[in-house]
Amino acid sequence: MKSNEMNQKMHADQIEIGPPVPNDLMGKDKAALLLAEADHTVTITAADHGRVLRKIDLTILPVLLTVYCLQYLDKATLSYASVFGLIKDAHLRGQDYSWLGSIVYVAQLVMQPLIAYSLVKLPIGKFVATMVLGWGITLCCMVAATNFGGLMAARFVLGALEASVAPAFIAITQMWWRRIEQTNRVAAWYSMLGVVNMLGSLLTYGLGHIQSRLHPYQIIFLFCGTLTVAFSIVIFFVLPDSPMEARFLKGDDKLIAIERLKANQMGVASRVWKWDHLKESFLDIKTWFWFAMIFSVSIPSSGISTFGPLIIQSFGYDSFKTILFNIPFGAVQLVATLGGAYLATHWKRKGPVLLLLCVPPIIGCVILIAMDHTASHRGVLLFGYYIISFYPGISPLIYSWSSQNTAGDTKRKCTTAFLFIGQSAGNIVGPHLYTPSEAPRYLRGLVSNLIMFLVIILLVVLTTLYLMFLNKRHAKRRVQVGKSAEIADQSMMDKKTWNKYEGGAHSGNNGQQSFEKAFDDETDLKNEDFVFVY
Repeated sequence: MKSNEMNQKMHADQIEIGPPVPNDLMGKDKAALLLAEADHTVTITAADHGRVLRKIDLTILPVLLTVYCLQYLDKATLSYASVFGLIKDAHLRGQDYSWLGSIVYVAQLVMQPLIAYSLVKLPIGKFVATMVLGWGITLCCMVAATNFGGLMAARFVLGALEASVAPAFIAITQMWWRRIEQTNRVAAWYSMLGVVNMLGSLLTYGLGHIQSRLHPYQIIFLFCGTLTVAFSIVIFFVLPDSPMEARFLKGDDKLIAIERLKANQMGVASRVWKWDHLKESFLDIKTWFWFAMIFSVSIPSSGISTFGPLIIQSFGYDSFKTILFNIPFGAVQLVATLGGAYLATHWKRKGPVLLLLCVPPIIGCVILIAMDHTASHRGVLLFGYYIISFYPGISPLIYSWSSQNTAGDTKRKCTTAFLFIGQSAGNIVGPHLYTPSEAPRYLRGLVSNLIMFLVIILLVVLTTLYLMFLNKRHAKRRVQVGKSAEIADQSMMDKKTWNKYEGGAHSGNNGQQSFEKAFDDETDLKNEDFVFVY
């Protein structure tokens, strides 16, 4: 047996599948292996940087946008179906409809540990394509579900398969874009929620008018499911597993794509599961701050997304007007998500933007709680409902805040899994705070939502203070090893400033950033060159 094969077996805290690697690269990122195998080095010019970034944006981003759009459209079919008689036809009573909203997230919660492991070990492009194919087939099969039991089973399978999408997209964003570029890309695919709430409402309006032996909601299930199955084939052939395996990058472009990521200090992909990373993720205080934040925003998110059309209907509109009046809700979501990401990128700060995004939903909840739900107050009630929809801008900033402050392949995937366990738990709770019997006020749900937005404000302040503390601790560690206390974080430089450095490595002295551990698969807490973003 070759010596490096023996070394793979001897590492008790690592699990690796694949061809043997040199001893000095054991446990490191796969990007380090590709750079070691290259017979030359590259220096990134401004032109190279822009050209490769455009290729990545034009190839990877459209896939992410479309898949996330399909995922939310498929998930939202339940709320559209409720307006077209699903509750009555399926004989749903009491909490039945709320459970149909929650069961998707129960499945997602259960699946997160397996998803985290799979994202480390499996080729991510093919993994995503397989999951999308599975949930598309499941949605088509929902046409045959005519009672509570059948709908629950189908929704559980749907949730289990959809559980991979957002964690996979965060991993993909981390492996393709610099930290300053990540916030806008995460916001771009997350903004598809707003697009779906606009286009999905129009699509549902059209499908609902089709005369057929099928119920309108069955036509919606079949159409969306077929569309999803068709796109899974595109994903399989277009979405690469990593920059190291991207067919659309020719010549030195693979090396340039990897060199661009050095300043992130996060690595690209290791395909090695490390138990010490899992332990650190679990014990890291900031993991739990983000867990609490995403849990808090998911409670109103799931409740409003499940009962939103019913809330509008309670203002006195018929089914078709209810669907149409949901379109501005999506438009506000789109503006809040992309606008929040723009501000966070421009200011290079997440905390202040998150605080701003909490204000409109708080005002909206107060309006819906305080005003009588009568026809004479429709205008004010719609305004309150629409400004609540600023909340979708919060989640992508939490995702990107977490991803930008977590290094080490296994730790990144585990931290993301913890976040989505929190999100799933919040999404399970949210719909149960609203029940059809409480229409039209839905007082319990709205009051709980108001409290959650206030909790998020407190958590943002605590997280910011903790990240500032971690930066000071890393500065002291750099001084201890002979480096500069203050360093220029190239990963958060805008294009003009970054081009002055030409993407080159520096010694780590005189305020320049060291890249010696960039692809060592070190965690953020252990790599003193890592700079936390607050």
